[in-house]
Amino acid sequence: QVQLVESGGGLVQAGGSLRLSCAASGSIFSGNNVAWYRQAPEKQRELVAYILSDGITNYAGNVKGRFTISRDNAKNTAYLQMDSLKPEDTAVYYCNLWSAVRNYWGQGTQVSVSS
Repeated sequence: QVQLVESGGGLVQAGGSLRLSCAASGSIFSGNNVAWYRQAPEKQRELVAYILSDGITNYAGNVKGRFTISRDNAKNTAYLQMDSLKPEDTAVYYCNLWSAVRNYWGQGTQVSVSS
């Protein structure tokens, strides 16, 4: 069973930065896609960004230009660099690793942005 563990969340003031990490328990990153989702209280989970196995990235419109997704297959870790954070970025952030035959989720990490 693959485990994904997110870390790097916390409390930050508006305009600040955080870097989230998503570490997998096995050598599974290569060949799989990785995404970050977030869920704010009383809201649906939404896609933030994804990076495909070939390195292609895509971002939600409300984070484009502020967030950067990356991956290090050798370390079985994905990252989400979040800059210029806004109070509306407050949510639990989840890592998702998926392919045609896999779909794994982490337990989430809380990000809180104060105004």
